[in-house]
Amino acid sequence: MSVKIRLQRHGSKGKPFFHIVVADSRSRRDGRFIEKIGTYNPITNPATIDLNVDSAVEWLNKGAQPTDTAKAILSYKGALYKKHLQGGVAKGAFDEAEAEKRFNAWLSEKDAKVQGKVEGLSTAKADAKKAALDAEVKVNEARVAAAAQVEADAKAAEEAANAPAVEEVAENTEEPTAEAEGTEETQA
Repeated sequence: MSVKIRLQRHGSKGKPFFHIVVADSRSRRDGRFIEKIGTYNPITNPATIDLNVDSAVEWLNKGAQPTDTAKAILSYKGALYKKHLQGGVAKGAFDEAEAEKRFNAWLSEKDAKVQGKVEGLSTAKADAKKAALDAEVKVNEARVAAAAQVEADAKAAEEAANAPAVEEVAENTEEPTAEAEGTEETQA
């Protein structure tokens, strides 16, 4: 019987969620499995992976073959590295305490990288939000300035329209008096 470590899809359309399972290679993708060793959620950023590393290493030692995606997940969580270290202990290159020390050092380094990515994403999100707010403020200021300009132009046009009318009225009032004086002189 060939045993595989593979993903079993769950979740709705467009929102995948996977169980990491150990299953007979002849069973269907979402069918029977021997043991569930973890979960994988690719929707989150970074992807959320919950894996029982010890159980995965135990199945790898028994000869279970991971699929390509499962192998990438096992590598990401350190199961393959832990199996590699156990091989070094079996060959006598170092003892079990040294293997655990190396694995814990690798885990802490990996956690620091993941935490750095999470912080980088949160700062990038905050910067994008701040940039969008600044752009919106500039657009609003431009809109207010344009409205003030339109209002000032309308006021200036209204004043310009009223000013010549006043001058024409003044000119019209002076001309009839001049004509009236001229007609009075001619009549006299």
